[in-house]
Amino acid sequence: MTKHAGFPTDEAVTAVAAPAPAGLHFTPFLPPKAAARDCKKLAALHVDLAAPAARFESMKASSPRCTADAEHGDWMEMHPSALAAFEAALGAAKGKQIVMFLDYDGTLSPIVEDPDSAVMSEEMRDAVRRVAEHFPTAIVSGRGRDKVFNFVKLKELYYAGSHGMDIQGPAKQSNKHFQANGEEEAVHYQAGSEFLPVIEEVYRTLTAKMECIAGAKVEHNKYCLSVHFRCVQEEEWNAVDEEVRSVLKDYPDLKLTQGRMVLEIRPSIKWDKGKALEFLLKSLGYAGRSDVFPIYIGDDRTDEDAFKVLRGMGQGIGILVSKFPKETAASYSLRDPAEVKEFLCKMVKVKQGDGPVVKQMNDLVVHVDH
Repeated sequence: MTKHAGFPTDEAVTAVAAPAPAGLHFTPFLPPKAAARDCKKLAALHVDLAAPAARFESMKASSPRCTADAEHGDWMEMHPSALAAFEAALGAAKGKQIVMFLDYDGTLSPIVEDPDSAVMSEEMRDAVRRVAEHFPTAIVSGRGRDKVFNFVKLKELYYAGSHGMDIQGPAKQSNKHFQANGEEEAVHYQAGSEFLPVIEEVYRTLTAKMECIAGAKVEHNKYCLSVHFRCVQEEEWNAVDEEVRSVLKDYPDLKLTQGRMVLEIRPSIKWDKGKALEFLLKSLGYAGRSDVFPIYIGDDRTDEDAFKVLRGMGQGIGILVSKFPKETAASYSLRDPAEVKEFLCKMVKVKQGDGPVVKQMNDLVVHVDH
């Protein structure tokens, strides 16, 4: 197994079971320096170096890496660029209704050190708006629904926040994409509402504990919590992990998962971004239909649940946003939010009958209207 030198960038690497090449291994990335902890009580924190070793390596795996050209080339053969292979990627969409699902952080906006500063550009907002004019479009994010709506600011979209546990959509009566065989009320769903008091309690406890770790931040996403360690020195990552787990020992109904430089705390219920995708397709009247083509674009480990649902359906495509090889169930890739914007704009041009690919692609999505 080959090890590769670390490379300082905001791109993160996940490790999710999927059909990508096995055996990828990456060495640690050194994060930006932060001030050392100055809380006396944390100085006495006991960390068992043997027990959390696997967890620490997993935390390292969510930090940036680079790979050899040959290895990257092999990965790109299995997960080609959705831009370079645009016709092949959307070839099976001919005559079908395309439905768009978009993650937010790392997909529509760049990954930034301060989660509250992850603002999308006006050009990206315009691209998403134009896509939504032609295809039903949903934002599926780990963020709280209200928070991601305040970033996107497009009322015509569907929003699935807290990893799909909090879903809201526009009234169907005014939605031109709504299928007549669906229900008439506006799309609305909340999973795990009974956990809200517990989530609030854990948030207060963790916020107090993370004050002693420079750079750590706890984000409240209503139905889940995110403990960000992107700005924490690597030697403090074990402390973050230990503090979080020490709190969760008293809450067996909550589970801990990991994303890009973040620990996620969620209710232990069978609901994720894949379930949210299925729920939205059903709400739109597309469940069990062969004339629908879902496209899901995301960059995080939590998006793999949606990629796997699409593979299980045998229709639609998953597109992973990453500059580096990751094990993934996605079929195609894009490098960064800039390429996501380019892909969305290309879809609009094809739909409108404009652009250089129209002659070859004019039949691709021209039949999706009802």
